Amino acid sequence: MRLDQRGDSAHSGVMTGHQDDFSHLDRAGRAMADIARHPRLTVNIVVGAGILLAWLSLASMAVRGAEARGSAPGDTLLRGLPQLPLPDFLERFFALCLSPAPLDASIGLRAVALTLMWFLMAIAAMLPSAAPMIRTYCEIADTARIKGEPVVHPLVLVAGYLGVWLAASMLFSALTLGLHAFAASGDMYDPLLGIAGALALLVAGLYQFSGLKEACLNKCRNPFSVLFSNWSAKAIRVLRLGVAQGLWCLGCCWALMLVMFAVGVMNIFWMALIGLFTLIEKQTSGRLPTRLAGAILLVWAAALLVVSL
Repeated sequence: MRLDQRGDSAHSGVMTGHQDDFSHLDRAGRAMADIARHPRLTVNIVVGAGILLAWLSLASMAVRGAEARGSAPGDTLLRGLPQLPLPDFLERFFALCLSPAPLDASIGLRAVALTLMWFLMAIAAMLPSAAPMIRTYCEIADTARIKGEPVVHPLVLVAGYLGVWLAASMLFSALTLGLHAFAASGDMYDPLLGIAGALALLVAGLYQFSGLKEACLNKCRNPFSVLFSNWSAKAIRVLRLGVAQGLWCLGCCWALMLVMFAVGVMNIFWMALIGLFTLIEKQTSGRLPTRLAGAILLVWAAALLVVSL
């Protein structure tokens, strides 16, 4: 393994395998040093907590949305769940996301809230499927750290990965606002019906059979070769590596996210199903799950189109 050895590791933000004495540091300094010496534990805690908090936030938002809507699949079950007390800023955030009122001068604030909502969906549904990539980086990093070589913390890789999904969330937010302008019900979270919904399903179904989908999926399934061949002890390069992995993941899953427009953007049950399917798809080596999902989506699109005409 060839690593970039330039720079003083004490000032470069990298970790080393040396068991230094940190007794001269204050409590906060010792805590940070201990975190740096146990990167795998740290990244597992941070990523796990992020996924859990994302699901809890989305579940709370879905319960409040079910109370406001008339009737949608799963709403009866959601309305039976208790509404936990939340801080005022979360209540305001949920209100901005769930309000069916026409857009007004607060469109900028609504756009930010919707971006955060889509980002929470990406963390909840997509970050679990990135676990093999993160684990692979940690394994390579541990090997280098044991040899005393400088290693960039895995959270830098995760930050690059999530940065891609944050950018994608901005695009999905803009699409949500655009569709809201033409929504007959005035509620941007109602499922798209008729030709619009069928088109979303058609695009998602056809993409499952595309060569680009297969290429992106292969990169996601085999992260070791990419991470090893592009290894670096520079934080900026690891951040770029995380961005590259995020782009491959986005290439796999962007079309599946369109399904949320056909079933309702805040349909938490479909969100969980997409997240589970993405995890299975990236863990299996064959094409059967991908092709089967594509066929189901195409049949669903055709049925919806026939009913709508």
